[in-house]
Amino acid sequence: MKTITKIILFLNFILVIMNDSHAQNSIDDRKSDGVIFPFSIKIDPMEKLLLVNIEKDPDSVYVGFEPQKFNDTINGVGHLILAYRTDKKVDVYHAKSLKPDTSKYRIVGAGLNEMVPVDMEKSFFEVNEFGVQVHYKFRDILDREVEILIHEKNQKKRKPFGLLAPMGDAATNPPSLPMMFLHDFYFVRKNETEFKVSINGKFHKLDNLPIRMDWQKMTFTRYSPKPLISFLNPERNGVLESINQVMGQETFEKGDCIYEIEYTDKTAFIKSMSVKNNIHLLTMSFIPSFPCLNTVSENTQYKGKFTITGHESVGSISGEYTIQSDKESIHIRLVPTKGWKPKITKSSTWFLFTFVKVFTKWTTTYQWDAELHKSPEGLWYMQSKWVRNGKIMKD
Repeated sequence: MKTITKIILFLNFILVIMNDSHAQNSIDDRKSDGVIFPFSIKIDPMEKLLLVNIEKDPDSVYVGFEPQKFNDTINGVGHLILAYRTDKKVDVYHAKSLKPDTSKYRIVGAGLNEMVPVDMEKSFFEVNEFGVQVHYKFRDILDREVEILIHEKNQKKRKPFGLLAPMGDAATNPPSLPMMFLHDFYFVRKNETEFKVSINGKFHKLDNLPIRMDWQKMTFTRYSPKPLISFLNPERNGVLESINQVMGQETFEKGDCIYEIEYTDKTAFIKSMSVKNNIHLLTMSFIPSFPCLNTVSENTQYKGKFTITGHESVGSISGEYTIQSDKESIHIRLVPTKGWKPKITKSSTWFLFTFVKVFTKWTTTYQWDAELHKSPEGLWYMQSKWVRNGKIMKD
């Protein structure tokens, strides 16, 4: 009897092991080898943005200023002013409490001239129901006092709109595609506004907008109380991490990104990538869905379209991509061939975006190329870069 009991206990033990093994195999069957996906969007937080042009009445060194306000863990807390030079480069004056990344300014005009930490005697930037309230005072690299004051007192209701700023239009060697989505964008009105731009005691006139906006005379000084600064596919040369989702999982989060995934014959394809931020979800979607690169066969070509969208007020960027594989590597090219499509809400913005082509066309001059290969250890390496397409630029 004791022998029979021992046999039964032993058989039960074997069954438990087999069940555990079967369960583990089921889990293993659902594990993915990881989706290899080459696209990324980097967010650079910014609280407020103002652009002041004096090109019609320039200083000997500067033709414009761009005050920015920050309050985040990446940049720090404080104010920064881009000073646009006559030689197309920029000087960056910033509060000592900030820690700006110099590489970001490669894409501004002809690039960075000097990065200068300063003690600002005045540094105030707010937007209220009347419009912009700004006051800055600091000393430049020539030890000249620079003062910028704008005080809007117009009680008429503002009618802001969304805009993709042509931030990267002048860049010759861009490290990424800069996407500066300006929410609640508007121009500073001429009537009932106090202006002062002085450099070394000399006053300079603000440039004017050549058309009326909402039946009002405007300066070319413009602002956004909610800028969303983002960069598509910053250049890289290194290991590309995989997205290790569970097989069958239709959405997957990694860091600040949300991926939407669909499956064909147990192969994962990316429908979209969304990046979380403090303003509005920014989404890059694909038609057809983008293939997992580690499932692409050699000597295969894919073609597709992409669209980048945020809040509907700032419109969308769209274009095309191609994937070409050979025995050793995979080449990807992405071009925003359709440019920026604005959200038209009034006749004045239709006129602006229709006749000032730079707003809608500048992104079409950017081209991203990437080369990927897999190491013997199973790691994927990617080398990528952005170029300005000369042919498109001439057009």
